[in-house]
Amino acid sequence: MNRGRVNSHDGTDGRWRQLTWWILILPLLMGVAVVTQNLYLLDYSHVLAGMLWTGADLFLGFILGPVLRRITPEERRALVRYLVPKTLLYMPTVAFTSVVGGWFLAHAFGFLSPGSPDLAWVGVAIGVSVVLVVQGAAISWNEWRIAGELKRREPDAARIQRSNTVVFRLAAVQGSLQVLIVLIMAHLTVG
Repeated sequence: MNRGRVNSHDGTDGRWRQLTWWILILPLLMGVAVVTQNLYLLDYSHVLAGMLWTGADLFLGFILGPVLRRITPEERRALVRYLVPKTLLYMPTVAFTSVVGGWFLAHAFGFLSPGSPDLAWVGVAIGVSVVLVVQGAAISWNEWRIAGELKRREPDAARIQRSNTVVFRLAAVQGSLQVLIVLIMAHLTVG
């Protein structure tokens, strides 16, 4: 008896329940931090979101991507069917919280002031963040395409594989760029 539980292996019911709803705590914390002007909470939500975003991208791009190329199409399809719904809410939420929280922190610490000695570093971070957001949109678009294809009675495995390849390659690039962002954040933190 299923009792309304999600059957995460076949991906046919309870799609909304498969989303990682707990991740919405991060933008909520960030919003509370901005409204109450609590820099500790703002920094916490920003750093945690950035850590989760970077870790997920590095894992997807450099660990899971190569593994997917070496497993059977049936195994790949099962893994993707389970993984995609988990990332549809997770990835945009951690990206949003990290980027927006970083903007508020840069403003709070005066890094955006015209006379700031760190303005060039922040400019590079903003530029990289814009690239990350554009890539994130491309990743999300492909994940939605995969999710739509998986809903079909007979999903097109080749189309899913092509979209997945784009997702994992972009995730690898994103993870690499996020390492650059971490370098910039370390510089801004200790000078």
